[in-house]
Amino acid sequence: MADRWGIVATILAPAEELLTFAAYHLEAGAHRVHIYLDAPNPPAFKALKNHPKCRVTTCDDCWWDKRKGRPDKHQVRQAMNASHAYNRKAEVDWLIHIDVDEFLVAERPVSDILSALPASIRAARARPMEALAGDNTAFKGFIPGGPDRARLNQMIYPTFGDYLKGGFLSHLAGKVFLRTGQENVKLRIHSGFQNGEEIKSIDLPQDDIALAHCHAKTWEDWLAHYRFRLERGSYRSELAPNRPREKGGLSIHELFRQIEDHDGETGLRAFFDEVCADSADLRARLEAHGLLRKANLGLRNPLSTHFPNLTL
Repeated sequence: MADRWGIVATILAPAEELLTFAAYHLEAGAHRVHIYLDAPNPPAFKALKNHPKCRVTTCDDCWWDKRKGRPDKHQVRQAMNASHAYNRKAEVDWLIHIDVDEFLVAERPVSDILSALPASIRAARARPMEALAGDNTAFKGFIPGGPDRARLNQMIYPTFGDYLKGGFLSHLAGKVFLRTGQENVKLRIHSGFQNGEEIKSIDLPQDDIALAHCHAKTWEDWLAHYRFRLERGSYRSELAPNRPREKGGLSIHELFRQIEDHDGETGLRAFFDEVCADSADLRARLEAHGLLRKANLGLRNPLSTHFPNLTL
């Protein structure tokens, strides 16, 4: 029998966005969808509760009181909930933590990809591709580390490429499928740990499977999320620069602070247009270097298929 897989996510989002995310992965073949609601969301809870392949938990005061209080950082809450899902009774062979703006895209059934892995493989990583802001059909491909990464960054993003990691604004780490049934395991956002040591993972072939990250849907969407990301999320100050400071490296947090100090929102828009916007010029530069990926996520159809009686 083919390996069964599932996802886990801690989500604070409108019900329709949350259920679209769940429905997409159910359609992709997920045997279990574990959703931890970061705040009460009655319409989403009801819909998920009624689906046989979904498991939903509202992380209210009672939930966190049993866990010595609610962590302030959402990253810590995500990791705790992911580990909770992993250590429940195993209903899948593999479990992966992903976010509400991430979608697994595979050229063949995900279960087939995972079933083909040797039994000795305990963790398998799906590398990301980052959506261009538009209709979410065009994506930047992942640039592996190596001597060509900096050169390609500069050629594709002439103004800001020196400050980007692999051309991405969001993470390059991707997300890890963790084989279930392992003892003393904690599932984290981008990895798994056993007895305090990171579990070694292999990279799944990008031609087989990728993690489509819709980090910036539109200029307005990106700007609406920008301040939170700068203070507490993926642009926060403690993240390291893309290269050593003695070689001119800046963290993404420092870069955005400099842009705002000099040019305000106009400067942020210039950054967005070069790095994120789905323009003919950016598509051409990516394609010239074999880094343009195309995928039609088709997010609307699975929602009506898996939650046909949804009323919001």
